[in-house]
Amino acid sequence: MSSKNTRRDKGVFDIKGFTPAGDQPKAIAELVVGLKKGTAKQTLLGATGTGKTFTIANVIQQVQKPTLVIAHNKTLAAQLAQEFRTFFPDAAVHYFVSYYDYYQPEAYMPVTDTYIEKDAQINEEIDRLRHASTQALLTRKDVIIVASVSCIYGLGSPKDYERENMILSVGDSASKVELMQKFVAIYYERTNADLSPGTFRAIGNRIDIMPISETLMLQIEIAGGKISRLQTVDPVSMKLLSVVDEYYIFPAKHFISDVPTRERAVETIQKELESRLAEFDKEGKILEAERLKRRTRYDVAMIKEVGFCQGVENYSRHLSGKLPGEAPDTLLEYFPHDKDGKPDFLTIIDESHVTLPQLHGMYAGDQSRKQTLVEYGFRLPSAKDNRPLRYEEFEKRIADVIYVSATPGAYERADSATIIEQIIRPTGLLDPVLEVKPVEAKGAYEGQVHHFIKEAVADIKLGGRIIATTLTKKMAESLSEYLKEQGVKAEYLHSDIKTMDRIQILTEFRKGKFDCLVGVNLLREGLDLPEVTLIGILDADKEGFLRSETSLIQTIGRAARNVRGRVILYADVMTGSLERAIAETNRRRTIQEDYNKKHGITPTTIKKNIQDITESMLSSHDKAVSEELQIDAKVFAKNPDKLIKLKEKQMKEAVKALDFETAAILRDEIKVLKIRLENK
Repeated sequence: MSSKNTRRDKGVFDIKGFTPAGDQPKAIAELVVGLKKGTAKQTLLGATGTGKTFTIANVIQQVQKPTLVIAHNKTLAAQLAQEFRTFFPDAAVHYFVSYYDYYQPEAYMPVTDTYIEKDAQINEEIDRLRHASTQALLTRKDVIIVASVSCIYGLGSPKDYERENMILSVGDSASKVELMQKFVAIYYERTNADLSPGTFRAIGNRIDIMPISETLMLQIEIAGGKISRLQTVDPVSMKLLSVVDEYYIFPAKHFISDVPTRERAVETIQKELESRLAEFDKEGKILEAERLKRRTRYDVAMIKEVGFCQGVENYSRHLSGKLPGEAPDTLLEYFPHDKDGKPDFLTIIDESHVTLPQLHGMYAGDQSRKQTLVEYGFRLPSAKDNRPLRYEEFEKRIADVIYVSATPGAYERADSATIIEQIIRPTGLLDPVLEVKPVEAKGAYEGQVHHFIKEAVADIKLGGRIIATTLTKKMAESLSEYLKEQGVKAEYLHSDIKTMDRIQILTEFRKGKFDCLVGVNLLREGLDLPEVTLIGILDADKEGFLRSETSLIQTIGRAARNVRGRVILYADVMTGSLERAIAETNRRRTIQEDYNKKHGITPTTIKKNIQDITESMLSSHDKAVSEELQIDAKVFAKNPDKLIKLKEKQMKEAVKALDFETAAILRDEIKVLKIRLENK
């Protein structure tokens, strides 16, 4: 039994069964040349539908480096992880996002004298995936981590995390009591019930443990004071999966603190408290001083006694031993570094026009909230060091970067040494035809709404689907109702509609149960609707976020999946954003037309399964409903434990497939079943 450096040079990236097409080979070659020449920052400007993710996969294959892919939301991150798993079935592709199902940060509003206590619900399955990510980074080379911006938040020291890992080997000297003590020391909990990640149990001369990153069970058999056998077992069926000679057990928490560390932290916390109380006394802030003294002394007592307190992350600087203002350890520190300590991995920032502003803005928003808590005596000043990275700190912790977007922003354009275009779609599909029509009615012209209805009706007769984008939710609802009055089957879609209802609306739209979908901003990035033949952008000349050059190009791109795709932009004034969006769309269309003529390609509309629009979410709902119907009272009465175990297995399989909607529904079913079992 030992603890040592675990990083291994095993595994290579190898794409199987896919071949680059269109201008993907050119983009791949230019990006790889840039990386080999030492060009630290590049941008891949890839039009919608050109296969940007596949291009990046080929770049990863050629450079053979661990890769961090940052996406701007959890759903997009899950989709990207699935795509990379398809390209690299033998590599370690993992998903790293915030593990909160619900999160209400601690806050204080001086105007109303309202204190809001932190309230959060941790998703244990996503926490398991986070551990799987860090462990893969420490044990193999062929790793792709697809993460949200949570990757720049504090995570705990990778040196401590790696130092505390246990390597169990057959033949190692060990006693049952010794092993159990070591498991407890790295935050595993003993149980007599069924195992879950981060727990263990003792049965005779055997210890069963479920590693924090796994859903399998490791059985450790001990005989004659030595480990005699190691085997992995399915915890539900108890089927033997494998017999191994060696197994790594990593800590069940990313934040590791031993007794000496806690003692040192308590001492520095108390010194900071004394200093801060003196400041409050000098300023005559009696209430703030009393509030801080009571809170901090209680927390210190808890840390002394049990090594933990509510909001312990606010003392992370003291526990880590970092200096005031020093950046926290994050996921980035778990990636490999060269012998000089410089980052030795590739970073991809997907949809950079959205993701970069998030990365830039996280620190300021966090500090504003915490400064108020510190000022009014709810927290010590050191609480501000429990924070996300500043953008300049983030940049220092990465090396080679590729920004990926159909519409790169000003920052990545200025920051990149090269901008590589990928305009050609292997399908031959063209960017949509654009028309500009007035907003206001003049003479015989009836105005944007009536003109749009006339065009929509004509397209619907030919079997097309129509999208209209408005500036406000209320306008979307009103236009939808007016379209219905005019005989057009229409529905509206915006952020106030619940997720599952949103999915149902989109699915019915694709199936043709209605013909026109009216929305605001949900109709931009990531929405794949190949049936759409016409998009009407109302009030396209109203400069702002929803009618910026980026937003316009993204919205126009929704009509690039159909050979009949066209977009009508309603505008009385030709704004700068409109001019640039129209020019860029026409430029891309011309490039594709020339390519099609040269290679004899006839564009064809993308054919896609109806459920692909929200594949995981819709199938989740359907599967969950199906499973719910199968829960018969007689079956539950006959063998409730078996039914619960089956549900737990299905939940874990859903999480493994990144199908979190199914997992969440199954988790709720399990809770209900356990309550019924207790009351039986």
